Amino acid sequence: MIESTYRQRRDSFQEEERRLARISLRFSIVRGILFAAFAGCLLWVLFDAGSPPPAAWIGAAVSLLAFLAILPRHDRIVASQRQAGDLARINEEALLRLARDWKQLPVPSLPEGRHELPLARDLDLFGSASVFQLLGTVHTPAGKTELADRLLNPAPPPEIARRQEAVAELAPELDLRQQLEVRTRPMEKHAPSVDKFLRWAEDRSWLLARPWLVWLTRILPVLTITALVHCLLRFGATIDTVQPGASVLQSLIPSWQLGLLLTVNITLAYVLGSRLLASFDRLEARQKEFELYADALSLIPERSYAAPILQRIATDLAPQGRPAHLWMKVLQGRIGLADARHSGILHFFLQTFLLWDFHSLYLLEAWQRDAGPHVRRWLEALGDFEALSALAGLRHDNPGWAFPRVVEGEGRYAARGLGHPLIPEARRVMNDVEVGPAGTFLLVTGSNMSGKSTLLRSIGVNAVLAQAGGPVCAEELRMPPVTLATSILVEDSLADGVSFFLAELKRIRGVVDLADRCHAKGKTLLYLLDEILRGTNSQERQIAVRRVILHLLRTGAIGAVSTHDLQIAEIPELQEAVRPVNFRETLHPGGDPPMTFDYLMHPGVATTTNALLLMELVGLKPE
Repeated sequence: MIESTYRQRRDSFQEEERRLARISLRFSIVRGILFAAFAGCLLWVLFDAGSPPPAAWIGAAVSLLAFLAILPRHDRIVASQRQAGDLARINEEALLRLARDWKQLPVPSLPEGRHELPLARDLDLFGSASVFQLLGTVHTPAGKTELADRLLNPAPPPEIARRQEAVAELAPELDLRQQLEVRTRPMEKHAPSVDKFLRWAEDRSWLLARPWLVWLTRILPVLTITALVHCLLRFGATIDTVQPGASVLQSLIPSWQLGLLLTVNITLAYVLGSRLLASFDRLEARQKEFELYADALSLIPERSYAAPILQRIATDLAPQGRPAHLWMKVLQGRIGLADARHSGILHFFLQTFLLWDFHSLYLLEAWQRDAGPHVRRWLEALGDFEALSALAGLRHDNPGWAFPRVVEGEGRYAARGLGHPLIPEARRVMNDVEVGPAGTFLLVTGSNMSGKSTLLRSIGVNAVLAQAGGPVCAEELRMPPVTLATSILVEDSLADGVSFFLAELKRIRGVVDLADRCHAKGKTLLYLLDEILRGTNSQERQIAVRRVILHLLRTGAIGAVSTHDLQIAEIPELQEAVRPVNFRETLHPGGDPPMTFDYLMHPGVATTTNALLLMELVGLKPE
């Protein structure tokens, strides 16, 4: 049903794009004809040896006016065609997301440094084939930062409940969510840098803090234009009465008042020019980028929402009764006025006679005074809305997924029908999983490739989604608020001179230290350890694992440990705490394939191994 909806929408928008392309082609042909007609009539006028007939003038005027008249209409057609194409691609990407076709699905860019975190690498939160790519409908810098923060920083249970309510309300709003995406999509590759702009918006005004300068720059242009008009009138009268032999140049010399005023204007603009330029340069984002933000913000406050978070966002985006997108459009227009400084000769005359930059800066600083204190919250609110919309898309695309119950005081992570959200639905195997209570740990055993690491990642990724406020890949999940700690993907470093075993020790030390801090603060740590301390011999590994797990148990942490070392379950100090489960394989001697996995979790310790058989399968047969 979900797949057919996206396919139908994709086909519909593709057809609309083709229809608008045909209309745009007709407009282009008409524009070409009109321009050719205008050029022909103009050449007729210019090269007619005698007096050009009125038809030439009328033809040139009519063709030019018609050409100018259809330009806005053609521009709107082109914009609509581009939007239809973008919407078609958005729905195509939604189909790729459903199929978990990571190679074809675009990998969204990411705020710097997030993908380097060990937890993010262990749980595939960022990068290709990741949770962030699965939620890849966020495009603004603020939206990316907000979504990344939600994945990395667990929210408290009351906030989780509020986010779930907002996600549930946005989930069926497919048109709204895709309109938001299509309006923010250009920022994916050309995201405006708004740091300078935010610093300017929240800073003190320079010109408004000098009212004497404001009034001076208002009075001087009035006096200058008055003197100019007086000079022109005087020039006209002088031309009519000029005596033979008198120099006409004398009549062109402006009155001393106009000369003095022009000198004052030029001096004022020169002395304060660098200060004006510094103020303008702080508005680093250009008009087109403000237009993108205005279009995106316009979607939000026009609706009535039931969820408190969405109500708050809509309120934040309408200070002083004017919606944020209208404030941004006002700023866009005022920046357009300030951009006259890039116009060379035109700017020179505007500045000389009108002190143009001072008036432009006054309008910008008036906007800064009225709207500047709200701008950061506008961008944050847009980021909030994008993050909620991405989680709502996950809910819409997976109606069988549940909203988890994250409850203070809960002692167990208990899931029914838990699966890995990054695995395609057709290949995903669901298991009932319970981790905890404190004083126990889940020991996951099984042969190679049987699904041990996938189970740990399933537990961790769903804990991340749960505490971000989204749905989880499970029929039901109940858990306490937890701090996650993982040691799954451990790498050595030749550059830093760190061996694999030392890298493992550092990761485990980080988990242990975090458990101590959580214990001191009364928080619950959920640890996920995959084949820990595999870089040493079996005997020392058992001793080290015993020490680590006993320490984690004393801190009240809950967690799961996967291992090939079946003797860990027999360590006397751990026998009361261990909760063993295993994954199995089925052998098919002489079959193709010779071995299959059902990825179903069974109670108890694994009873089979497959390392030697796998060696034979890759050609490493015994001598």
